[in-house]
Amino acid sequence: MKSNTSEYQNTEYQQVDTDDRATATDDCTTGDDTATDNLSDAPDNASDSVSDNEAAAPLTPQEEAAIWRDKFVRLSAEYDNYRKRTFKEKLDLINAGGEEIVRSMLDVLDDMDRALEAIAKTDDLEAVRQGIVLIDTKLRGALKNRGLAEIEAVGQELDTDLHEAVARIETEDREMKGRIIDVVQKGYKLKDKIIRYAKVVVGQ
Repeated sequence: MKSNTSEYQNTEYQQVDTDDRATATDDCTTGDDTATDNLSDAPDNASDSVSDNEAAAPLTPQEEAAIWRDKFVRLSAEYDNYRKRTFKEKLDLINAGGEEIVRSMLDVLDDMDRALEAIAKTDDLEAVRQGIVLIDTKLRGALKNRGLAEIEAVGQELDTDLHEAVARIETEDREMKGRIIDVVQKGYKLKDKIIRYAKVVVGQ
């Protein structure tokens, strides 16, 4: 009975030793594979590092000049397109404004045609005069609606920003010295812009 027990224990010990040796062998094999993988990965990492260094290499003067030349050509083309577009928009705006003014004058033109027909058929000068006054009022009203205003002159002090003195005459009225006595040609401003200076006579 003792003999059988000893044999069983010896068999168990041998099996444990065999398992330990197998585990150690597997560990060594795994370690060798890991080392082999690390060695195989090393060239790839070195290759990536070389590629990064090549990508970060500075440009030659010729390459930089080509890049700036391309940017200049593109910017010049964009500016030329912008200039043409803004010029066309400005021209369209001017034409639209001119069209509105002409359209507002059409009624006055119709009244002038009717007045000329009436003058040819009548001898009543008073009726003709009244017709002309009505046309003048209508014309001035249309221009006023567009921002046209007459520059005040007679009795005003000479203002070179508004008036142009074309003559000076002696005056006995001391209050009129340095002031405008007469208007040779009326001046006008469109909104805040002077479009024609008033030509005046100034007392001295």
